[in-house]
Amino acid sequence: MTTYNWDLIERLLHEVQRGEASFTPRPYAEQHAAEKASEGEQTENLDHLKAVAGEYEKLLLERGYIESRPEEQGGTGSNYILTPRGSSLLSLIDSSIPGNDHPRQVLDEQEDALDALTFDEVASKAQIA
Repeated sequence: MTTYNWDLIERLLHEVQRGEASFTPRPYAEQHAAEKASEGEQTENLDHLKAVAGEYEKLLLERGYIESRPEEQGGTGSNYILTPRGSSLLSLIDSSIPGNDHPRQVLDEQEDALDALTFDEVASKAQIA
């Protein structure tokens, strides 16, 4: 069973949503770790977290959660937009929304929650949210 760092994925999706000029997952992972540490939470090895962030970028792109921003929307080839699937994922795991623990738990129960077909099936169920 594949497990994911939902907090880190949430951070990456929020950064995509912000639409920065260039998407750089490694510094976002570093900022994420610093925020968690300031909240008193233990964080993973920083180098490992940065590597995972890079893997998540690739995974989110390959599986259709993010896509390159079109040139007419300011796309540079190194920045992204959320796809409808990515927006759905963000709405399920967004920590600013009360009760986000249940959707994360349901996702964790899947063999691979970010497999596109698995995610689409799980996200389509009204009781997850």
